[in-house]
Amino acid sequence: MSNSYDAPRTTPLTAPDNANALLLQRLEGGVMLALGIIAYAWLGQSWVVFAVLFLAPDLAMLAYLRSTATGTLTYNLVHTYVAPALLALLGLAFGPVAFGLAAIWTAHIGADRLLGYGLKLSSGFNQTHLGPIGKAR
Repeated sequence: MSNSYDAPRTTPLTAPDNANALLLQRLEGGVMLALGIIAYAWLGQSWVVFAVLFLAPDLAMLAYLRSTATGTLTYNLVHTYVAPALLALLGLAFGPVAFGLAAIWTAHIGADRLLGYGLKLSSGFNQTHLGPIGKAR
């Protein structure tokens, strides 16, 4: 029995290319880094605080000391834009400090994506949705 649907043939020019998706996610990260910095500058808050807290979300990797599953969950929760977006919403009630923290957090996540550090996979810390990092690369 013949199939009336023939899959489109791919050529090197039309073949699915993961590199394009990875490039777009890195560019998106760069835009979010820039927006976080611009928002923080607009708020006029302390750049010392920005520098001190910029890497704070990476403290979530300490959860890997408990287990890979706990580490993966914790790290990924802290490295999605959902949490800083919710913090920015809280800024409506609590004021500009929450906006500043959300801007720093957004900039951090954007920098991670720009540099190729993605959300962690359960297969290990060196495996991310953007590909392997570190020695796994």
